[in-house]
Amino acid sequence: MKRLQRLRRTTALRDLCAETGFGAAQLIQPLFLDAAASQPRAIPGLLDNQTHDAQSLLRQVDADLAAGVRHFLLFPVPAEKRAANFDADFTAASIERLRAACGEHASVWVDTCLCSYSTSGHCCVFDGRGRQDLGTTLDELTGLALTYAGAGADGVSPSDMNDGRVAHLRDRLDAAGHELVSIMSYSSKFASSFYGPFRIAAQSSPRQGNRRSYQLDVRSRRDAIAASQRCADEGADLLMVKPGMSSIDLLAPISAATNKPVGAYQVSGEFASLALLAREGLGDFDAMLLESWQVFRRAGASYIVTYGARQARRLGLN
Repeated sequence: MKRLQRLRRTTALRDLCAETGFGAAQLIQPLFLDAAASQPRAIPGLLDNQTHDAQSLLRQVDADLAAGVRHFLLFPVPAEKRAANFDADFTAASIERLRAACGEHASVWVDTCLCSYSTSGHCCVFDGRGRQDLGTTLDELTGLALTYAGAGADGVSPSDMNDGRVAHLRDRLDAAGHELVSIMSYSSKFASSFYGPFRIAAQSSPRQGNRRSYQLDVRSRRDAIAASQRCADEGADLLMVKPGMSSIDLLAPISAATNKPVGAYQVSGEFASLALLAREGLGDFDAMLLESWQVFRRAGASYIVTYGARQARRLGLN
């Protein structure tokens, strides 16, 4: 059964998907939770963004809510990395506290991937011969998603790009009684060179090889549109292109093909480039950031994941 009510369930979710207007309600702020951290740590290039321990994360969220942030995307980094059998209990405890802090005023999404959890730094589990084990990968992703949903997350955000993961997650979430937990899929995610600051924050760089066998080739338009179409068919409620600026040509065709809300992720390298330009006196950071959001919206983005969401009110967006 298609549950169109998932995105109507709260005011924050309804505002996120509104088809008219543009403001803070269409911006999502990433957060990094490091289970091994004892204090916040600045992320290179990502102005005003840090990795957090459990307590500083809550302080940051309180400040963000006061600044008008309406949506959060949590990236958990465990203290112990494993090859499989991943443990997300530390994430669940923080989700519960985040959910309580946000109330009905904001939504909590959780990135659902294995790269920060795994010893390999990849978004999948490998078998004894070093090949991708798709079945085990999907089961591990589902285990994380069920933990997040059980802790109160409004939605899960699979970012791994493994075949069939949205269908697997939707089936298992529904079977566990989480029919109204939404899936915001990284549906057209490229093997990009613009993820550098993020990989430092999430401790997610591959230990060997790369992700080109399961993430999209930057040269491939048809494959990118087909990937989002598949996610829509498998039950994703929201779709996303990543990186946002270098995928901006895909927003309109994916929206037309799927009739789903399609967002853009202004990735760490794109955001950091604005901060670095400003630092060198080559541009006004506020003006460039606001312009980039306006261009995403003009191109058809229903929502934007950006490291600057907490700046929206200061830039005149309500």
